[in-house]
Amino acid sequence: MKIGLYFGSFNPIHIGHLAIANYMAEYSDLDQIWFVVSPQNPFKQKRSLLSDYHRLELVNRSIENYPKLKASNIEFSLPKPSYTIDTLTYLKEKYLQYNFSLIMGSDNLKSFSKWKNYELILQNHDLYVYPRPGFKDHEIELKGNIHLIDAPLMEISSSFIRKAIKDKKELPFFMPGAAYQYLKEMHFYEK
Repeated sequence: MKIGLYFGSFNPIHIGHLAIANYMAEYSDLDQIWFVVSPQNPFKQKRSLLSDYHRLELVNRSIENYPKLKASNIEFSLPKPSYTIDTLTYLKEKYLQYNFSLIMGSDNLKSFSKWKNYELILQNHDLYVYPRPGFKDHEIELKGNIHLIDAPLMEISSSFIRKAIKDKKELPFFMPGAAYQYLKEMHFYEK
């Protein structure tokens, strides 16, 4: 089975994340998409970053009725800081029957050569790259199994949602209903 790993803080998850994951599940050769919720970096203070558990819960509530999408807390128990190569190595050892690929926005390719052991990632894993505003395909200089996916361009961001909630705006259509309800019940991002 071919698994696409979609890493992120998902702080909070929103319809843009879900539309990309849905597109990848339906229009690529990936069998499942795993949302890998990245833990808080212990060296950075971010008041707006929800706890790992709450962000995982928002993801779970968002995808509960779509079996091709899964939430993963795999990085919660790995050494910090989390490096993608270490997570991939752990997953390959734990799930021998799966083939893991990365899903990322095209903007991440600009700094990909700075990732720990990026060459090993490119040699051993496919990258499924979706478009991001302001990035052109011809700017890709990396060599490897890179698949440019013609997914819809998403210009929504988690920072926009956090700011809107702090500014007392109602955004029920920017997140799945169950996740938005949980966010409101818990009063996340209001201060």
